[in-house]
Amino acid sequence: MKISVLQHDPAAHLPMRHGDPTPVSRNLNPLMHPFSRARERTRALNAAKMDRMFAKPFVAALEGHIDAVEVLCRQPGSLTSLASGSWDGGIILHNLSTRKQITSIPQAHKGKVSGLCFSPDEGKRLLSCGVDRNIKLWAVSDDNTTPEVPLSVFPGKAAFNSIDHHRTESLFATASNTVQIWDETKSASISNLTFPTSTETITSVRFNMSESSVLASIGTDRTFTLYDIRTGKAERRVVMQMRSNALSWSPTFPTTVLLASEDHNLYTFDIRHLDSPTQVYKAHVAAVMSCDWSPTGLEFVSGGWDRTVRIWQEGKGRQPEVYHTKRMQRVTSSVFSADARFVMSSSDDGNVRIWKAKASDKLGVVTARERAAMEYREKLKDRWRVDSEIDRVARTRHLPKSVHQTSKLKTAMLEARRVKEERRRKHTRVGESKPKPEKKKLVIAEQS
Repeated sequence: MKISVLQHDPAAHLPMRHGDPTPVSRNLNPLMHPFSRARERTRALNAAKMDRMFAKPFVAALEGHIDAVEVLCRQPGSLTSLASGSWDGGIILHNLSTRKQITSIPQAHKGKVSGLCFSPDEGKRLLSCGVDRNIKLWAVSDDNTTPEVPLSVFPGKAAFNSIDHHRTESLFATASNTVQIWDETKSASISNLTFPTSTETITSVRFNMSESSVLASIGTDRTFTLYDIRTGKAERRVVMQMRSNALSWSPTFPTTVLLASEDHNLYTFDIRHLDSPTQVYKAHVAAVMSCDWSPTGLEFVSGGWDRTVRIWQEGKGRQPEVYHTKRMQRVTSSVFSADARFVMSSSDDGNVRIWKAKASDKLGVVTARERAAMEYREKLKDRWRVDSEIDRVARTRHLPKSVHQTSKLKTAMLEARRVKEERRRKHTRVGESKPKPEKKKLVIAEQS
């Protein structure tokens, strides 16, 4: 008689090497695991809750200024160096890792420092401008020595509001009542780029990161203007509903520019089509004063008059990450660190604050096992974001009472305006009043 028996090789169920985990056999048939989705949903909910529980974004505050900090600028080629300029006329170069001052220039300008930028040669020189109508070129060193006198001084005819350096050449642009191009080797400006019919005060200028001869500016008469320093004139200009307070070029999409507006919103434009923005970002409840792209181009940071710092995902116009503290006043400037892991903000209270770009990130050494667990939880949250409870936990943010009340009031006002427009169209002749898309309302006129 022949008997069939099941025989298993014991070696198949033992570790291959000493110290390896014991192999585990698993049947992947879904009928054998009827509760797998329920278990996965519970894990996703716990991951979302843990993300909020461990959300402690504040890292440190950098002191040294005795008045409001107006402008921040990170040093190219360095992960740890950050320059700040204050209303007291002082400039400080900070080391973010040690949280100490590298260099301090207490009386760099008479009056507030309104602009800072580094030279492209790994930031060995620092340019500053202020309301005292002077531009100063400083030598930057790492040996904690304070430069007694600037390398060069460039006198102007009006108070300067912003400055930016060319990416490769020894040229820089300034914003005052005109847009001017300067050469580091000459004491006077070499060209004036202002639009012929323009009468505004220019508040900010920025060179394009890819096409470095293209320059953008914003002004007090609600304009956004593009210049070409090769032709020496303004090429295109758009007039918008409200004035912009800051602009930033995307580091990954050369034609994309970000504008921080007085109407509480941020806008991204494709400079090839300036008739309407590509995306509107709504969350601030007061004027947005600063904006800066992450080096990855996937997110950006903004700071506003509502005393909050917000981090946005590119293409998602709502529900940003929001940071705030009791002592932080109106945010005047905000920048990303060079490794995209941290965000720095400056405010009216005279402090420069360091925040995590991701609120629940762990600082310090992360083991491979911890990294795998973090990535697994992130995948779970993304997969189960459609679940209402998990989405509610992931979206919950605690706001200051003043910001929360202002947000409710703003929502009520916008809803009342929408109802009024709808009723006005309802009681007019057919076709006389058509609804206009919100993106089309922003740009009033385009000139070239």
